[in-house]
Amino acid sequence: MQPIKRPMVMGILNVTPDSFIDGGKYLVPAQATEHARQMMLDGADIIDVGGESTRPGAAVISVEEELRRVIPVIKAIRAESSIPISIDTSTPEVMRQAALMGVDLINDVRALGRPGALAAAAATGLPVCLTHMQGDPQTMQLEPTYANLLVEICGFFEARILACEAAGIPKAKIILDPGFGFGKTVEHNLQLINRLEEFMMFGCPLLVGLSRKSTIGVVLGDPTVDRLQGSIAGALLAYMNGASLLRVHDVAETVQALRVVKAIQHEGLSDH
Repeated sequence: MQPIKRPMVMGILNVTPDSFIDGGKYLVPAQATEHARQMMLDGADIIDVGGESTRPGAAVISVEEELRRVIPVIKAIRAESSIPISIDTSTPEVMRQAALMGVDLINDVRALGRPGALAAAAATGLPVCLTHMQGDPQTMQLEPTYANLLVEICGFFEARILACEAAGIPKAKIILDPGFGFGKTVEHNLQLINRLEEFMMFGCPLLVGLSRKSTIGVVLGDPTVDRLQGSIAGALLAYMNGASLLRVHDVAETVQALRVVKAIQHEGLSDH
């Protein structure tokens, strides 16, 4: 994977029947590949392929089912493009198989916490993204509570970075995701975006994924409202507060909004 420019836009490709926005849309590999192709045309820097939903209340699936969903899609994308691909998984065998197919990043919402995940990720030699999540997808949104949100997330990151280094994953290959919506209240989520600089102490790139999440609907006062505009507003603030990667459903709109912000910041046309 090339050095991260700020920010990279990570296009979401969920090959699941039950993800909260696009569940069921891209289960057929041909449909998933076409969506990846469109996101590349729209300006995505990386495609994030996931086969296990991590929405609140999502069920755990078998290793075999997860592999069946993601491997054909990764093969198809890689057959026609060299765009970086990340595998959104917590499953050691999926990490290993995806690495053999040519993915460039392991994106794990469980921060390599499943048995065998640290060793599997280290063996691939790939960069990893570690997400903070309180609890698990089945329980994380029941009653998330913290004595001090930022202190606890920083403590978690410190521990996971040390665990990665002990397993042979150097800090230079670690990306951190504070976990917007993963065991957080609305207030917690808003605080995370506003205080991203707190996580820069680790010297790792920051990934933010707030696209289309329920907090945006709550802020807008309507859980059924189209969350596109709110997602873009949040993504722009995350970028301005230090995010290196933005994980989004709406690639074209996000890329366009970032282009305008960067042109204003640089007082001229710039892609950097």
